[in-house]
Amino acid sequence: MIKRLFGLAALAALLGGGGFWLLTAPETLAETDLPAHTPDIANGERIFHAGGCSSCHAAPGAKGEDKLRLAGGVTLNTDFGRFHVPNISPDPDTGIGGWSTLDFVNAMVRGVGRRGEHLYPAFPYTSYARMTLPDVIDLKGYMDTLPAVPNQVAAHELPFPFSLRRGLGLWKRLYLDPVPAVVLADASDLVRRGQYLVEGPGHCGECHTPRDAIGGLDRTAWLAGAPNPDGDGRIPNITPDSTGIGAWSAEEIAYSLESGFTPEFDSFGGSMVAVQENLAALPAEDREAIAAYLKAVPARAGGG
Repeated sequence: MIKRLFGLAALAALLGGGGFWLLTAPETLAETDLPAHTPDIANGERIFHAGGCSSCHAAPGAKGEDKLRLAGGVTLNTDFGRFHVPNISPDPDTGIGGWSTLDFVNAMVRGVGRRGEHLYPAFPYTSYARMTLPDVIDLKGYMDTLPAVPNQVAAHELPFPFSLRRGLGLWKRLYLDPVPAVVLADASDLVRRGQYLVEGPGHCGECHTPRDAIGGLDRTAWLAGAPNPDGDGRIPNITPDSTGIGAWSAEEIAYSLESGFTPEFDSFGGSMVAVQENLAALPAEDREAIAAYLKAVPARAGGG
């Protein structure tokens, strides 16, 4: 009887372990899933600025051409541990110079690294999953033209159980969803473009939306403000609520993104300075689209 119980327990453990292994397996695209697309370098540069890649992947405080040296260097201190932002320059040894287009696409939209490992969502692939594959391919084409900078970045410093990447497979089943964050019925083409930029490459919700206990975004409070991931203060509400930017016109939002000055005769501060500088490099129609989307999202009361 005891042997039978032990046998059943061992079988249950084996089945449970096998189920966990299957449920947490990385899911990737295949070469045949990629479109036949020649990279548009100019559009890749546009997407690069929309995504603010230099804000995390260039050296802290980098200016001018140094913002294009994507050797890593920023450390993100979070509730889950310390993440060291990687080198994504075209350096073949310490960067991503040896990555294929498929490697890059899988990292961006599936959160899977070149060796088939889950990537941590400190890299906002839950937003990038909404990007079109041609845009992702264009982005890689542009990034391949940037300086190759050798720099070996330190490994992440994460306590158990967050140090076990495999569990991210379950997390992704909850939060890696490419559908739009909000439903906007009868939206104009301008609003749709803004939605794509904000929810996709711009990944604005990653900072402006609160998270639950295991780090997933609370879409019921989309863009309503959240604790500052850097630890000081709050990231503001950018919905059209009175506690957000409801008093700002679309024109004022677009001008703020271009100039860095708010309608209250103030200027952006903190990490938003770098975001604004990146958005200022976009065509005016993209800033207008972002502004139109921010006026169209549901108003949410929030702090900050």
